[in-house]
Amino acid sequence: MKIYLVGGAVRDKLLAYPFHERDWVVVGAGAEQLLKLGYQQVGRDFPVFLHPNTKEEYALARTEKKAGSGYTGFLCESGPEVSLEEDLKRRDLTINAMAEDDNGRIIDPYGGQKDLREKRLRHVSNAFIEDPLRVLRVARFAARYAYLGFYIADETQQLMHHIAQSGELNHLVSERIWKETERALSEQSPIVFFQVLRDCGALRVIFPELDQLFGIEQPKKHHPEIDCGIHSLMVLQQASRLCDHPAVRFAALIHDLGKGLSNPDYLPRHSGHESAGLPLINQLCERIRAPKEYLQLALLVGEYHSHCHRALELKPKTILKLFSAIDVFRRPQRLEHFLLSCEADAKGRRGCTEKPYPQADFLRRCAYRCANIQPGALIEQGLSGKALGEAIYKQRLLQIEEVKATTRSLSAPSNGPSKNGGSKQNA
Repeated sequence: MKIYLVGGAVRDKLLAYPFHERDWVVVGAGAEQLLKLGYQQVGRDFPVFLHPNTKEEYALARTEKKAGSGYTGFLCESGPEVSLEEDLKRRDLTINAMAEDDNGRIIDPYGGQKDLREKRLRHVSNAFIEDPLRVLRVARFAARYAYLGFYIADETQQLMHHIAQSGELNHLVSERIWKETERALSEQSPIVFFQVLRDCGALRVIFPELDQLFGIEQPKKHHPEIDCGIHSLMVLQQASRLCDHPAVRFAALIHDLGKGLSNPDYLPRHSGHESAGLPLINQLCERIRAPKEYLQLALLVGEYHSHCHRALELKPKTILKLFSAIDVFRRPQRLEHFLLSCEADAKGRRGCTEKPYPQADFLRRCAYRCANIQPGALIEQGLSGKALGEAIYKQRLLQIEEVKATTRSLSAPSNGPSKNGGSKQNA
């Protein structure tokens, strides 16, 4: 029996890229042997075991044969007779098909080290097309290593295009799509993930609501980039600069889905795109099983991003309605995520990336002042129940008016679409 470190740990070790998980493959042994050594079996479709002490995953060397549709349609065979090279051959990319023995020697039968040096993402064999999930995995690796200069090999891009055209992507399990998407949103360049999917034709299959935005025009005055799809990717890029939280990045990316439903006869105007996009956001999140936290933030940004852009012009009552929708006083962090998403929208336009966004700080000050109202003095006056609630509401209105007065005195300019400079539908 021989045990090898495999996959991502070997790859990232050679790249000097931080990693936290280690996977192992066991060659020359069967399940009975590992069970006798105290390993705990956890895999049903293929034999994976947990080490009795470290709890790291140890998998028996195996081969895979396509036997059905989708990610799960494989027959796996494992046993002492399966070689390390055979196990590595079933993997997606050459940079993931390397192993390291207990002496630190790298076993690299498919040229992974060369591809690392040449910064190339290349498939191991033509069996790549048998697993549609690999399209998302390659896109995610491209997003992870884009800052290092990695690119996808032409021949691998061709296979990804083939998979997208084959209909196999329709058989992917929603949970796996979301897992890859969420991980991609946490990478250094998540925009690359969606660019790669679009380039190979997978975006229209997996994220059709987003894909349909490409080619739809917006008013050049407020959107010099013009194209709605390009704007969405630019917003994601700005969200990635502002925040590393994947929910913020996701909300920023899909906030404008409603523009895909705008009447072509009225373009480049997008009247009512905020509310029109809410069913699409719900539809997308339900289909890919996005968590509730992601859905709720995306809906808030989709519906109220134009409010945020016009925050300096809103009446105090409207601001309080916005705070109520966000649930600011119970969930202050949600306000911050909302504001970052909206700021990304304002800056995700050609020539606007470095422009200030005073609306965010204005709403932060309003929320802070409102949250620090102490009801104790009002209670001492004998107020309770509905009367107490109304008094607190009036106090909050006064606090917001004071913040507005201070802001006006400082003559803070508005960066987003305004009543005079552009209507709500152009946001």
